[in-house]
Amino acid sequence: MHVPGAAPEELPAELPTADAALVDVREQDEWAAGHAPGAVHIPMGEIPQRLDELPEADQLYVICRSGGRSARVTAYLNANGWDAVNVENGMHGWAATGRPVVNDDPGTEAYVL
Repeated sequence: MHVPGAAPEELPAELPTADAALVDVREQDEWAAGHAPGAVHIPMGEIPQRLDELPEADQLYVICRSGGRSARVTAYLNANGWDAVNVENGMHGWAATGRPVVNDDPGTEAYVL
């Protein structure tokens, strides 16, 4: 099955936008270490139970650490009526292209776990 993908640099500069949102499917410790600003966090294993928490957006970008988990979630969402795109190379690719990484602990530097 073909899973649509986009490189981090192909995404809108600021997310969310009026028609696009970013969903981070990594585990809590990965999210806590560092994530994309404005992303919605729903761990991969919780997606089926939390579909109602997905952002209302025409385009959902799905991201994980390296692109494997997000590819599986993207395929699942597309099979269930969403328009989802896998973010290729995940948060590692995101950070490598200079996109911002933040965390919720002001005293520590954000990083990709």
